[in-house]
Amino acid sequence: MDSTEFGPARMQRLTWAAANAVQFGFTLAWTAGLISIALLLWAITGGRRRLPLRMASRCWAPGLLWGAGARCEVEGVEGVDWSRPYVLVANHQSVIDICALFHAVPVPLHFLLKQEMTRVPFVGWYARAMGMVFIPRDNRRAATASLRRSAELVRSGAILCIFPEGTRSHDRNVAEFKPGAFQAALAAGAAVLPVALEGTGAVLPPTGFFRVRPGTIRVRIGTPIEVAGRDRQALADEARAQVLALLQRRG
Repeated sequence: MDSTEFGPARMQRLTWAAANAVQFGFTLAWTAGLISIALLLWAITGGRRRLPLRMASRCWAPGLLWGAGARCEVEGVEGVDWSRPYVLVANHQSVIDICALFHAVPVPLHFLLKQEMTRVPFVGWYARAMGMVFIPRDNRRAATASLRRSAELVRSGAILCIFPEGTRSHDRNVAEFKPGAFQAALAAGAAVLPVALEGTGAVLPPTGFFRVRPGTIRVRIGTPIEVAGRDRQALADEARAQVLALLQRRG
């Protein structure tokens, strides 16, 4: 038998595989448990959402970041008036982006999610109960209706997070922002808040099965962009430019 078959590299791969299996089990159990408690609170309080939403940022997201061995650093939070509604737009590298944003934003946060998320146990149930919006990617009429609901949510005072690249980046570059994602901000008359996420793709890559690696995630919150007198393309271009500038910042 080749002695290299059980060499250091193979042992390291096996160790990481075992560690990731444990982390995956923790992720499932933590998510199912916390969401069950959140939905119970939602039910017994007559559908009030604030406490279950705060559980996502105070319990669920920090627990999953800890389980992944991720340290989350947040910059720029003090420069934003969080009493205002916003359409928060961020680059998208990993599913752990949602945890990082829940953890970073100091007020309840809603997401515009792809329609397929409705079929995910616990997560889909929670998102629907919390009034988050699902958007189909292959039905333009239904997508337009989803964006209208998004605008209504923001007009009611919510902060709505959208990933305007439309999908996760596999090379950590920031793709062009789709202008349609900014229609909700224009319809609601709410400012666009750009946010840059750095390190999430290294902690949990978008490819492969749950290949978690410890690391630092940086959430850099930018400057709100007022929408008066702007069009969708101009907002998309300015928001992307600000995200790119935030990603280039060091220290």
